[in-house]
Amino acid sequence: MSDAPTLPRKPEGPPRIPGKPAVRPRYAATLLLVRRDGPSPRVLMGRRHGGHDFMPDKWVVPGGRIDRADYVAPRAAELDPALTARLAPMPAKKVEALALTAIRETFEEAGLLLARPAAKTRRAGPWRPFLAQGALPDPSGMRLVARAVTPPMIGKRFDTLFFLAEAEGLISLERQADCGELDEIAWFDFEGAKDLDLPAITRTVIKEAGLQLEDPDRRAPFIRFAMGGGKTTYL
Repeated sequence: MSDAPTLPRKPEGPPRIPGKPAVRPRYAATLLLVRRDGPSPRVLMGRRHGGHDFMPDKWVVPGGRIDRADYVAPRAAELDPALTARLAPMPAKKVEALALTAIRETFEEAGLLLARPAAKTRRAGPWRPFLAQGALPDPSGMRLVARAVTPPMIGKRFDTLFFLAEAEGLISLERQADCGELDEIAWFDFEGAKDLDLPAITRTVIKEAGLQLEDPDRRAPFIRFAMGGGKTTYL
């Protein structure tokens, strides 16, 4: 069996309005947190609320759209420069901001802090709740799993970086009080995660992450969709 990424046949999302030009993808990022304190590696998954109009009740990896504040957010350490180099010609500052997007969204959705303890900082904007925990984001151990661009026939499109980090980098494995937009979070081994109700691209990326854990030298796929199908290159 090939270990090449399996491209989703019917990517989820609202269809594009007929006659309208393709929507320009928005930049986004997600974070696969992996813990190794059991018989096999486990990945953090969260279940979306049933009332969502987009992918209700699906199990997902925490993530979301980039915010302008992610470019200037304070941090405890820097992202590995080798990672930003792999994503050229995407500007290094955008890659760094997307890594912080993934950390911020993981806190907002799952209540977990990939960070180092620090003095509480007052700051306006989306980073205020994170910094109020007495923490600074730490992207230094993040790795790239994949990049994927939503197909042009979908009305809501994203250019997403999928990162992976070890759960040892978390301040705590416990969800912070009054934090987390996901209905439920849980840790699943990679085989168990495949049995969940997952978006197609999430299933593909989880499989890829498992392969990369077995082979750290494996290159990250760049998955792009077109009207007639998909194309995968490697970063």
